[in-house]
Amino acid sequence: MKIGVIGAGRLGICFALLCEEAGYDVLVSDIREDYVNSLNDREIVTNEPEVSNLLKTAKNFRATASNREVIEECDLIYTLVATPSLPDGSYNVSSVWDVVKELKNVIGDDALKQKRKYFVVGCTTNPGDCDQFQEYLPNCVKVMYNPEFIAQGSIIQDLRTADMVLLGRSAFDESIDSVVDDIEKLYRKIQTTRAIVCTMTNTAAEVTKIAINCFLTTKISYANMLGDVLRQAGCGDEITSVLGAVGMDSRIGKKYLGYGFGYGGPCLPRDNRAFAAFAKAVGLDYNLGFVTDEINNQHAKYLCDYYESMCKNAVFYFDSVAYKKGTDIITESQQLRLATDLLDRGHKVYIRNDHRVVSQIRDDLFYRYGERVRFVDGKNYIKEPVFIVNL
Repeated sequence: MKIGVIGAGRLGICFALLCEEAGYDVLVSDIREDYVNSLNDREIVTNEPEVSNLLKTAKNFRATASNREVIEECDLIYTLVATPSLPDGSYNVSSVWDVVKELKNVIGDDALKQKRKYFVVGCTTNPGDCDQFQEYLPNCVKVMYNPEFIAQGSIIQDLRTADMVLLGRSAFDESIDSVVDDIEKLYRKIQTTRAIVCTMTNTAAEVTKIAINCFLTTKISYANMLGDVLRQAGCGDEITSVLGAVGMDSRIGKKYLGYGFGYGGPCLPRDNRAFAAFAKAVGLDYNLGFVTDEINNQHAKYLCDYYESMCKNAVFYFDSVAYKKGTDIITESQQLRLATDLLDRGHKVYIRNDHRVVSQIRDDLFYRYGERVRFVDGKNYIKEPVFIVNL
């Protein structure tokens, strides 16, 4: 079985290289020709651990700028293209539709003469999208939904140690049974731990994907809300003890129950809003997603007030302003938000000069705040007293 991956971004390239390492012949496509050339030359710049080494040792891996080539050569075709959020919280799946239309164009009208293809959507979509893709495509193409649960900066590790593999399929279609077995075998080869495979209809799987992340944002918001309450009650030094005790209850669990910055990054915030948008779309005014967003927002304001009250000299130092330490991603970073909130209040802020992050924000921050924002190679290079922001 030859595996194709359309969209070799951060997640796509990690998934593709793990498939190759597991013994499969893999062909990936991407619209960036220079990036494709770099992949074929086995030289890319990436902040994801292990990717460079996996690429250098890959023998049955090739990249192309042609989606058509992937569609023609591969039996199992994954797409991991971008699905950015729309203003209402739902996903813009136009890039997936572009792939779907190209797939239909390549297969042609005489689908009965064509070899069966399995089209696996790995990017986050709105509930019901995969069924629409299936309706548009000829019968020889079977659409499945197989999103990943990963965090930036640890994608390879997360794919290898997933708790669960989520697999959506067309309802009552027995012809998919064999490829379900093939995909389960694929994950058994990739993973170092044995994940539970949860199979359901495509729409149910699409709901599950965003529902899981909505639950995680709820836990994070709850933990931060409780921590803020404890500080106000004079028990700030016991936040860890209280949350540890709460997490000992097996009905709750310890994961995602720590006190710190609010949730951010490219996944949790938008999946949270997407779940709220879908509930509204089906006629339910269940606003949990909006409530957790508001708690996240109030917590950010509380942290700014707290640090301002703690620092008498009005000078702060941030070791990182990425949404997650060790990454270069600033999407909805609560750390960066705190830094700019403090700057907005007239304070001076030092930020460690991580070039991967600073290159994205330097010009804007200098334009907005001038000399009140400084970039240094570390706190040891600062000549005045500073308050180190650390949660």
